[in-house]
Amino acid sequence: MSTTTAYEAPSDSTDDRLGEYREKIRRIKAEVSRVYIGPARTIEGLLIATFARGHVLLEGVPGVAKTTLVRAFSQTLDASFKRIQFTPDLLPSDITGVYVPNLQTQEFTLRKGPIFANVVLGDEINRAPAKTQAALLEAMQEHQVTIEGVTHVLDKPFVVLATQNPVEQEGVYELPEAQLDRFLLKITIDYPTADQELQVLKTHHRQTDRVPSVITGADVEKIREIVEQVHVSDELARYIVNLTRFTREHPQTELGASPRAGLALLKAAKARAVVYERDYLLPDDIKALAVDVLAHRVLLLPEAELGGLSSADIVRQAVQRTTYSE
Repeated sequence: MSTTTAYEAPSDSTDDRLGEYREKIRRIKAEVSRVYIGPARTIEGLLIATFARGHVLLEGVPGVAKTTLVRAFSQTLDASFKRIQFTPDLLPSDITGVYVPNLQTQEFTLRKGPIFANVVLGDEINRAPAKTQAALLEAMQEHQVTIEGVTHVLDKPFVVLATQNPVEQEGVYELPEAQLDRFLLKITIDYPTADQELQVLKTHHRQTDRVPSVITGADVEKIREIVEQVHVSDELARYIVNLTRFTREHPQTELGASPRAGLALLKAAKARAVVYERDYLLPDDIKALAVDVLAHRVLLLPEAELGGLSSADIVRQAVQRTTYSE
Protein backbone atom coordinates (compact mmCIF):
# COMPACT_ATOMS: atom_id res chain seq x y z
CA MET A 1 0.00 0.00 0.00
CA SER A 2 1.20 3.49 -0.74
CA THR A 3 2.55 5.52 2.16
CA THR A 4 0.60 8.56 0.95
CA THR A 5 -2.24 9.39 3.35
CA ALA A 6 -5.69 10.76 2.57
CA TYR A 7 -5.34 13.57 5.06
CA GLU A 8 -2.02 15.08 4.07
CA ALA A 9 -1.74 18.71 5.18
CA PRO A 10 -2.51 21.21 2.41
CA SER A 11 0.33 23.08 0.81
CA ASP A 12 0.62 26.72 1.84
CA SER A 13 0.72 28.04 -1.72
CA THR A 14 -2.47 26.29 -2.83
CA ASP A 15 -4.25 27.09 0.43
CA ASP A 16 -3.33 30.76 0.07
CA ARG A 17 -4.72 30.85 -3.48
CA LEU A 18 -7.91 29.21 -2.28
CA GLY A 19 -8.19 31.80 0.49
CA GLU A 20 -8.70 34.54 -2.09
CA TYR A 21 -11.99 32.95 -3.19
CA ARG A 22 -13.44 31.48 0.01
CA GLU A 23 -15.62 34.49 0.73
CA LYS A 24 -16.82 34.70 -2.88
CA ILE A 25 -17.87 31.04 -2.87
CA ARG A 26 -19.80 31.59 0.36
CA ARG A 27 -21.48 34.67 -1.09
CA ILE A 28 -22.58 32.82 -4.22
CA LYS A 29 -24.31 30.22 -2.05
CA ALA A 30 -25.99 32.94 0.00
CA GLU A 31 -27.16 35.01 -2.97
CA VAL A 32 -28.62 32.05 -4.88
CA SER A 33 -30.35 30.64 -1.79
CA ARG A 34 -32.07 34.02 -1.39
CA VAL A 35 -33.96 33.28 -4.63
CA TYR A 36 -33.95 29.48 -4.83
CA ILE A 37 -35.62 27.82 -1.84
CA GLY A 38 -34.27 24.30 -1.78
CA PRO A 39 -31.45 22.03 -0.61
CA ALA A 40 -28.05 23.71 -0.34
CA ARG A 41 -26.44 20.71 -2.05
CA THR A 42 -28.27 21.60 -5.27
CA ILE A 43 -26.59 25.01 -5.38
CA GLU A 44 -23.30 23.34 -4.49
CA GLY A 45 -23.78 21.00 -7.46
CA LEU A 46 -23.81 23.94 -9.87
CA LEU A 47 -20.66 25.34 -8.28
CA ILE A 48 -18.95 21.94 -8.40
CA ALA A 49 -19.70 21.41 -12.07
CA THR A 50 -18.60 24.93 -12.99
CA PHE A 51 -15.30 24.60 -11.13
CA ALA A 52 -14.71 21.08 -12.51
CA ARG A 53 -15.19 22.20 -16.14
CA GLY A 54 -18.39 20.18 -16.36
CA HIS A 55 -22.08 20.57 -17.12
CA VAL A 56 -25.25 19.87 -15.12
CA LEU A 57 -28.57 18.23 -15.96
CA LEU A 58 -31.39 19.18 -13.58
CA GLU A 59 -34.37 16.84 -13.67
CA GLY A 60 -37.71 17.54 -12.03
CA VAL A 61 -41.38 18.02 -12.73
CA PRO A 62 -42.53 21.46 -13.94
CA GLY A 63 -42.82 24.11 -11.25
CA VAL A 64 -39.98 23.13 -8.90
CA ALA A 65 -37.85 26.21 -9.76
CA LYS A 66 -35.26 24.56 -12.02
CA THR A 67 -35.11 27.57 -14.35
CA THR A 68 -35.19 30.00 -11.43
CA LEU A 69 -32.20 28.24 -9.90
CA VAL A 70 -30.14 28.35 -13.09
CA ARG A 71 -30.97 31.97 -13.82
CA ALA A 72 -30.08 33.06 -10.26
CA PHE A 73 -26.82 31.12 -10.37
CA SER A 74 -25.86 32.57 -13.75
CA GLN A 75 -26.40 36.10 -12.42
CA THR A 76 -23.70 35.56 -9.78
CA LEU A 77 -21.19 35.12 -12.62
CA ASP A 78 -20.10 38.27 -14.39
CA ALA A 79 -20.27 36.48 -17.74
CA SER A 80 -22.54 36.21 -20.79
CA PHE A 81 -25.73 34.17 -20.42
CA LYS A 82 -28.07 32.76 -23.07
CA ARG A 83 -31.19 30.65 -22.81
CA ILE A 84 -32.28 28.03 -25.34
CA GLN A 85 -35.90 26.94 -25.09
CA PHE A 86 -35.95 23.43 -26.54
CA THR A 87 -39.03 22.59 -28.59
CA PRO A 88 -39.86 19.77 -31.04
CA ASP A 89 -39.33 22.11 -34.04
CA LEU A 90 -35.97 23.52 -32.85
CA LEU A 91 -33.21 23.06 -35.44
CA PRO A 92 -29.49 22.46 -34.75
CA SER A 93 -28.68 25.74 -36.52
CA ASP A 94 -30.95 27.52 -34.04
CA ILE A 95 -28.41 26.52 -31.39
CA THR A 96 -25.06 26.84 -33.13
CA GLY A 97 -25.77 29.63 -35.61
CA VAL A 98 -25.73 29.96 -39.39
CA TYR A 99 -23.82 31.78 -42.10
CA VAL A 100 -25.86 34.50 -43.81
CA PRO A 101 -24.97 36.57 -46.89
CA ASN A 102 -23.71 40.10 -46.35
CA LEU A 103 -24.94 42.13 -49.34
CA GLN A 104 -22.47 44.93 -48.67
CA THR A 105 -19.31 42.81 -48.63
CA GLN A 106 -20.62 40.01 -50.87
CA GLU A 107 -19.40 37.54 -48.25
CA PHE A 108 -21.03 35.21 -45.77
CA THR A 109 -20.89 36.21 -42.11
CA LEU A 110 -21.66 34.08 -39.09
CA ARG A 111 -24.81 34.85 -37.17
CA LYS A 112 -23.87 33.25 -33.87
CA GLY A 113 -26.39 31.11 -32.04
CA PRO A 114 -27.03 31.13 -28.29
CA ILE A 115 -24.34 28.47 -27.76
CA PHE A 116 -21.82 31.33 -27.95
CA ALA A 117 -22.12 32.31 -24.29
CA ASN A 118 -20.30 31.55 -21.06
CA VAL A 119 -23.37 30.10 -19.36
CA VAL A 120 -26.02 28.40 -21.50
CA LEU A 121 -29.40 27.39 -20.09
CA GLY A 122 -30.89 24.52 -22.09
CA ASP A 123 -34.49 24.67 -20.89
CA GLU A 124 -36.50 21.44 -21.19
CA ILE A 125 -33.75 19.85 -23.25
CA ASN A 126 -35.64 16.60 -23.70
CA ARG A 127 -38.49 18.28 -25.59
CA ALA A 128 -36.31 18.39 -28.72
CA PRO A 129 -35.48 15.32 -30.85
CA ALA A 130 -32.07 13.62 -30.71
CA LYS A 131 -30.73 15.40 -33.82
CA THR A 132 -31.20 18.79 -32.19
CA GLN A 133 -29.86 17.62 -28.84
CA ALA A 134 -26.75 16.40 -30.67
CA ALA A 135 -25.93 20.00 -31.63
CA LEU A 136 -24.69 20.41 -28.07
CA LEU A 137 -22.38 17.39 -28.07
CA GLU A 138 -19.31 18.96 -29.67
CA ALA A 139 -19.71 22.15 -27.66
CA MET A 140 -19.99 20.31 -24.34
CA GLN A 141 -17.12 17.92 -25.00
CA GLU A 142 -14.67 19.98 -27.03
CA HIS A 143 -15.79 23.54 -26.12
CA GLN A 144 -16.06 24.34 -29.82
CA VAL A 145 -18.67 24.18 -32.59
CA THR A 146 -18.31 23.37 -36.26
CA ILE A 147 -20.59 25.26 -38.63
CA GLU A 148 -20.45 24.40 -42.32
CA GLY A 149 -16.98 22.95 -41.92
CA VAL A 150 -15.54 25.87 -39.96
CA THR A 151 -14.57 25.32 -36.31
CA HIS A 152 -15.21 28.09 -33.78
CA VAL A 153 -13.71 27.91 -30.28
CA LEU A 154 -16.07 28.95 -27.49
CA ASP A 155 -15.11 31.50 -24.86
CA LYS A 156 -14.00 30.41 -21.39
CA PRO A 157 -15.60 29.55 -19.08
CA PHE A 158 -18.30 27.56 -20.89
CA VAL A 159 -20.99 25.79 -18.88
CA VAL A 160 -24.25 24.16 -19.98
CA LEU A 161 -26.95 24.02 -17.30
CA ALA A 162 -29.82 22.02 -18.73
CA THR A 163 -33.25 21.20 -17.32
CA GLN A 164 -35.52 18.33 -18.23
CA ASN A 165 -38.85 16.89 -17.20
CA PRO A 166 -39.11 13.22 -16.24
CA VAL A 167 -39.46 10.98 -19.29
CA GLU A 168 -42.82 9.76 -18.02
CA GLN A 169 -44.25 13.14 -19.02
CA GLU A 170 -45.90 13.46 -22.43
CA GLY A 171 -44.11 15.15 -25.31
CA VAL A 172 -40.54 14.45 -24.20
CA TYR A 173 -37.68 12.44 -25.69
CA GLU A 174 -35.28 10.37 -23.61
CA LEU A 175 -31.75 11.75 -23.88
CA PRO A 176 -29.32 9.45 -25.75
CA GLU A 177 -26.59 7.80 -23.68
CA ALA A 178 -23.88 9.83 -25.44
CA GLN A 179 -25.68 13.05 -24.50
CA LEU A 180 -26.14 12.02 -20.87
CA ASP A 181 -22.47 11.15 -20.60
CA ARG A 182 -21.55 14.77 -21.41
CA PHE A 183 -23.17 15.92 -18.17
CA LEU A 184 -20.84 15.76 -15.19
CA LEU A 185 -23.77 15.76 -12.77
CA LYS A 186 -27.41 14.80 -13.02
CA ILE A 187 -29.32 16.30 -10.11
CA THR A 188 -32.91 15.38 -9.32
CA ILE A 189 -34.99 18.22 -7.88
CA ASP A 190 -37.93 16.98 -5.84
CA TYR A 191 -40.91 18.87 -4.48
CA PRO A 192 -39.96 21.20 -1.61
CA THR A 193 -40.75 20.35 1.98
CA ALA A 194 -43.77 22.00 3.63
CA ASP A 195 -41.54 24.56 5.35
CA GLN A 196 -39.68 25.33 2.11
CA GLU A 197 -42.93 25.71 0.20
CA LEU A 198 -44.23 28.12 2.85
CA GLN A 199 -41.01 30.12 2.50
CA VAL A 200 -41.53 30.22 -1.29
CA LEU A 201 -44.99 31.70 -0.80
CA LYS A 202 -43.69 34.29 1.66
CA THR A 203 -40.70 35.24 -0.49
CA HIS A 204 -41.97 35.22 -4.06
CA HIS A 205 -45.35 36.91 -3.74
CA ARG A 206 -43.40 40.13 -4.19
CA GLN A 207 -40.59 41.01 -6.58
CA THR A 208 -37.14 40.07 -5.34
CA ASP A 209 -33.96 42.00 -6.01
CA ARG A 210 -31.75 40.85 -8.85
CA VAL A 211 -28.92 38.56 -7.77
CA PRO A 212 -25.65 40.56 -7.98
CA SER A 213 -22.53 39.40 -9.79
CA VAL A 214 -19.99 37.89 -7.42
CA ILE A 215 -17.16 36.46 -9.52
CA THR A 216 -15.85 36.99 -13.02
CA GLY A 217 -15.03 34.50 -15.73
CA ALA A 218 -11.34 35.04 -14.93
CA ASP A 219 -12.05 34.10 -11.30
CA VAL A 220 -13.70 30.87 -12.45
CA GLU A 221 -10.65 29.94 -14.52
CA LYS A 222 -8.35 30.56 -11.54
CA ILE A 223 -10.54 28.44 -9.26
CA ARG A 224 -10.44 25.69 -11.87
CA GLU A 225 -6.65 25.77 -11.68
CA ILE A 226 -6.89 25.38 -7.90
CA VAL A 227 -9.23 22.39 -8.34
CA GLU A 228 -6.65 20.69 -10.55
CA GLN A 229 -4.09 21.01 -7.75
CA VAL A 230 -6.27 19.43 -5.04
CA HIS A 231 -4.35 16.60 -3.37
CA VAL A 232 -5.65 13.07 -4.03
CA SER A 233 -4.12 10.08 -2.25
CA ASP A 234 -3.55 6.76 -4.00
CA GLU A 235 -6.05 5.15 -1.61
CA LEU A 236 -8.82 7.55 -2.65
CA ALA A 237 -8.08 6.98 -6.33
CA ARG A 238 -8.34 3.23 -5.69
CA TYR A 239 -11.63 3.79 -3.87
CA ILE A 240 -13.09 5.46 -6.97
CA VAL A 241 -11.89 2.56 -9.14
CA ASN A 242 -13.56 0.07 -6.80
CA LEU A 243 -16.84 2.00 -6.91
CA THR A 244 -16.98 2.04 -10.71
CA ARG A 245 -15.98 -1.62 -10.96
CA PHE A 246 -18.77 -2.52 -8.53
CA THR A 247 -21.33 -1.09 -10.95
CA ARG A 248 -19.76 -2.98 -13.88
CA GLU A 249 -19.70 -6.28 -12.07
CA HIS A 250 -23.19 -6.01 -10.60
CA PRO A 251 -25.40 -8.85 -11.90
CA GLN A 252 -28.30 -6.49 -12.65
CA THR A 253 -26.45 -3.93 -14.78
CA GLU A 254 -26.18 -4.08 -18.53
CA LEU A 255 -23.59 -1.31 -18.65
CA GLY A 256 -21.66 -0.05 -15.63
CA ALA A 257 -19.73 3.14 -15.01
CA SER A 258 -16.80 3.50 -17.41
CA PRO A 259 -13.26 4.66 -16.60
CA ARG A 260 -14.34 8.07 -17.93
CA ALA A 261 -17.12 8.07 -15.35
CA GLY A 262 -14.51 7.42 -12.65
CA LEU A 263 -12.49 10.36 -13.92
CA ALA A 264 -15.63 12.51 -13.82
CA LEU A 265 -16.21 11.49 -10.19
CA LEU A 266 -12.63 12.42 -9.34
CA LYS A 267 -12.94 15.85 -10.96
CA ALA A 268 -16.26 16.54 -9.24
CA ALA A 269 -14.97 15.40 -5.85
CA LYS A 270 -11.92 17.67 -6.15
CA ALA A 271 -14.21 20.61 -6.97
CA ARG A 272 -16.36 19.76 -3.94
CA ALA A 273 -13.28 19.90 -1.76
CA VAL A 274 -12.64 23.44 -3.00
CA VAL A 275 -16.27 24.44 -2.44
CA TYR A 276 -15.83 23.17 1.12
CA GLU A 277 -12.66 25.27 1.37
CA ARG A 278 -10.13 22.43 1.31
CA ASP A 279 -7.28 21.65 -1.05
CA TYR A 280 -7.23 17.93 -0.26
CA LEU A 281 -9.76 15.19 -0.97
CA LEU A 282 -11.73 13.25 1.64
CA PRO A 283 -13.81 10.07 1.23
CA ASP A 284 -16.93 12.12 2.01
CA ASP A 285 -16.37 14.18 -1.17
CA ILE A 286 -16.58 11.02 -3.25
CA LYS A 287 -19.51 9.50 -1.37
CA ALA A 288 -21.54 12.72 -1.55
CA LEU A 289 -21.30 12.89 -5.36
CA ALA A 290 -21.29 9.23 -6.36
CA VAL A 291 -25.00 9.07 -7.23
CA ASP A 292 -25.10 12.41 -9.07
CA VAL A 293 -22.03 11.54 -11.16
CA LEU A 294 -22.43 7.81 -11.78
CA ALA A 295 -26.14 6.93 -11.76
CA HIS A 296 -27.00 8.40 -15.18
CA ARG A 297 -24.07 6.48 -16.67
CA VAL A 298 -25.28 3.07 -15.45
CA LEU A 299 -27.75 1.03 -17.52
CA LEU A 300 -29.82 -1.72 -15.93
CA LEU A 301 -30.98 -4.99 -17.39
CA PRO A 302 -34.67 -4.83 -18.43
CA GLU A 303 -35.71 -7.32 -15.76
CA ALA A 304 -34.04 -5.20 -13.08
CA GLU A 305 -35.99 -2.12 -14.18
CA LEU A 306 -39.21 -4.12 -14.21
CA GLY A 307 -38.41 -5.17 -10.66
CA GLY A 308 -38.34 -1.53 -9.57
CA LEU A 309 -34.57 -1.17 -9.27
CA SER A 310 -32.93 2.09 -10.37
CA SER A 311 -29.41 3.03 -11.41
CA ALA A 312 -29.17 5.22 -8.31
CA ASP A 313 -29.89 2.12 -6.19
CA ILE A 314 -26.90 0.36 -7.77
CA VAL A 315 -24.61 3.29 -7.01
CA ARG A 316 -25.89 3.49 -3.43
CA GLN A 317 -25.11 -0.20 -3.04
CA ALA A 318 -21.60 0.50 -4.35
CA VAL A 319 -21.09 3.21 -1.72
CA GLN A 320 -22.48 1.03 1.08
CA ARG A 321 -20.56 -2.14 0.21
CA THR A 322 -17.26 -0.73 -1.03
CA THR A 323 -14.88 -0.15 1.81
CA TYR A 324 -12.26 2.56 1.96
CA SER A 325 -9.03 1.99 3.82
CA GLU A 326 -5.92 4.15 4.17
